[in-house]
Formats: sequence, C-alpha cells, structure tokens
Amino acid sequence: MPRPAGTEGFTLNQTMLRVRDPAASLAFYQQVLGMTLIQRLDIEDMRFSLYFLAFLGEGESVPADPAERARFVFTRETTLELTHNWGSESDPGFAGYHSGNDEPRGFGHLGVSVPDVTAACARFAALGVPFRKWPDEGKMRDIAFITDPDGYWIEILSPASMTARVVAAG
Repeated sequence: MPRPAGTEGFTLNQTMLRVRDPAASLAFYQQVLGMTLIQRLDIEDMRFSLYFLAFLGEGESVPADPAERARFVFTRETTLELTHNWGSESDPGFAGYHSGNDEPRGFGHLGVSVPDVTAACARFAALGVPFRKWPDEGKMRDIAFITDPDGYWIEILSPASMTARVVAAG
C-alpha cells in the first residue's frame, strides 16, 4: 500500500525517555545494550540535557563536524533520546518516572532485536540486569523483558523466533 501523499520521507527518528540519573542510564544503554552516544545537548536556560543513542552499523561512525553530526542524528531511524532534568538525580523527594506498565497503563516498552535471546539473557544476568520476564516464562516463549535504571521495560527478541511465531500464526 503506498504511503498517503505528503508522508514521503517520514521516518521514526527517536523515542524519548526521561531519566533520573544520566550516568546510570548511559552506562546501561552503552555497556549493557551496546548503544553509542551520538549526541549530547545541554539546554542550560531550561536546566535539562538530551542524550541521543543509537546502534551503529558495522564501520559506521559519528561525524565530528557539528552540522554533519546533527544531520546524522536527526536523519537516522530509531534513535533513543534520554532526557535528564537537572537535579532529579540528587533530589531525595523525587519519586521516579512512570514506566507505563503500572496503572494507569500507557507506554509499554522498547524492543531490542538480538541474534540469540538465551545468550543475551545470560549476559544480562551476569551483569545483574533486572528481569521482568525470562525467555522460558509465560505464554510468550523466546522473548524476555529487562528493565533499565528507571524501570522502563525493554523487550529482548530474536528476529528468527519472531518470524517463526508470525508464520505459525498464519
């Protein structure tokens, strides 16, 4: 089916999550999931920072030139934007952000494709990553859900097992 007129060139560029502690969140998304920080923007007058992360392809690198880097960030598909409102990391009264999976439900999860769900989950377990669902639990087998430092859910799935599930479902 062709796209409606006027939507040519539209892409899903980013999903934004608010985070309490950018150091903890950046460590999780970079060291646990393997994403690369491709841009940081500090908005001093409004007291917040934006961190754009993405999975880089083989041989892909982030341009050093600011204009090229901005084009790189805002023209690619599937970028994660972490937003940190300054001071939340040290505010003892800050209750955290709503993950969307408790009442009232809203946002559900991010999805990350991995070659092997079992191997990825073994690595996550060794790193102490919290799980909401292991791959062998529940009705949906071969997928897992982990959580980031702010409690956001991340689905871990394999393209091969998801393809087999879709084909079997008809």
